[in-house]
Amino acid sequence: MKGIVFTQFLNHIEDQFGYPLVDSLLLTTDLPSGGVYTSTGTYPPEELNRLVAGFSQASGQSQPETLRHFGQYLFGSFLTAHEHFILTAPDAFAFLASVPAYIHVEVQKLYPEAELPHFTIAQPDANTLHMRYQSTRRMADLAYGLIQGTLAHFNEQAQITCIPQSADGSLVDFIIVRQTDDHDSE
Repeated sequence: MKGIVFTQFLNHIEDQFGYPLVDSLLLTTDLPSGGVYTSTGTYPPEELNRLVAGFSQASGQSQPETLRHFGQYLFGSFLTAHEHFILTAPDAFAFLASVPAYIHVEVQKLYPEAELPHFTIAQPDANTLHMRYQSTRRMADLAYGLIQGTLAHFNEQAQITCIPQSADGSLVDFIIVRQTDDHDSE
């Protein structure tokens, strides 16, 4: 897993709770890398899982909640670093639909060794988007948070339904239904 995910996770914790918690987490979590991360390095995803578990225990947030909050934060970081990828999309659905065919292709150019989740996209109508997440890393909650961050960036309201398709969490369907003005007035 790319180091930028690790560095941003630690930045997120520091922003939320201060550096002492980050320091404690790095000192008390069994991390083969020693907890020294560079944004361009590559590290075992199990280390992020350990950091998430340690943070969840220290903060009282569940691990899914921690990953979702981090996904929202991470979207903001991606927006800052790679604004040109996001600004070309007219709305959240267009951006999300572009993830497998455009965004991940561009990420692979920047980081050829990156192992990205696979998304299959379907849009049965203008206000419904289906995203099938597939990854051996089983971090659908991080993807959920990135979806939330995308919707917030485009100032759109939508209901996100997450439907596990495998017992181990490696395959998850997201059904995103945009709330239109018709629904807002009810």
